[in-house]
Amino acid sequence: MSPKATIAIHGGAGTLSRNNISPAQEAAYHEALAAILRAGEQVLANGGTALDAVSLAVDLLEDCPLFNAGHGAVFTSAETHELDAAVMDGATLKAGAIACVSHIKRPLRAARAVMECSEHVLLVGAGAEAFAQGLGMEMVSPDYFSTEARREQLYRAKASSVTVLDHDGAANNAAPLDESRKFGTVGAVALDVHGNLAAATSTGGMTNKRPGRVGDSPLIGAGTYADNRTAAVSCTGTGEMFIRAATAYELCARMAYGGQSLEAAAEAAVMQSLSAIEGRGGLIAVDAQGNVSLPFNTEGMYRGQMRIGDAAPQTAIFR
Repeated sequence: MSPKATIAIHGGAGTLSRNNISPAQEAAYHEALAAILRAGEQVLANGGTALDAVSLAVDLLEDCPLFNAGHGAVFTSAETHELDAAVMDGATLKAGAIACVSHIKRPLRAARAVMECSEHVLLVGAGAEAFAQGLGMEMVSPDYFSTEARREQLYRAKASSVTVLDHDGAANNAAPLDESRKFGTVGAVALDVHGNLAAATSTGGMTNKRPGRVGDSPLIGAGTYADNRTAAVSCTGTGEMFIRAATAYELCARMAYGGQSLEAAAEAAVMQSLSAIEGRGGLIAVDAQGNVSLPFNTEGMYRGQMRIGDAAPQTAIFR
């Protein structure tokens, strides 16, 4: 087995707020990230594909209400849920994505089904849900995604007449990052023992967003990209800016055409190109040699990585 096979995950980026967080609350985030990394690492250690590793990791992130994807997703201004997800296989450049769905229990699995079971890349709304249901995927009532903390954050956003570019977190605002300025997306990237890369991203979007809004997460090249020749990338932040900058693809293009290393390309994409248009957030990336980069221009980003055989995963929130 290659010692370079690795997985990295993120659970959103945001602004530092240490004052309201207890050690137990901060530990809950680290524990969730670590458990998910161990599960992904086990897939890779058993010879599984990067695609399977990132799919499992995002499945687990969608199940965790600490993050804004799947169960615990944020509300739109109409007090509904609209979820987006994407996955890409670096070995084949095949990709699948879904957007604006409200009944698919596991959005990332539906995105993968689009990639593997259709001739399309992106399906949205009722058409995406009919496709998933036709394949026998589990469907749920939209209230499956709801939590009271998310509902209360919507009411706070409505009271201040703002759209919150994040999942604004627990009702008591007691989370490691300032949840009123936190960008709620989850994602995973991996390199497997066969030398293949994959990336996956999932999100509940923006609190109080206009129904029908789609961010960067399900857009291939903006929030998600993977190419065995360069890197696998999953982004989190102000989605409109990541779309305008084509951030995920820019990182790979810098490597392919500019000869930059993963670290140099990732830093330039986030700290230069994205920052130049006031884009906020970060990304996770792994290259074909197993190097990992986790840059962000906010004060923090829920993140972690683990190589096969590591005794323990590495997780972090703040700089």
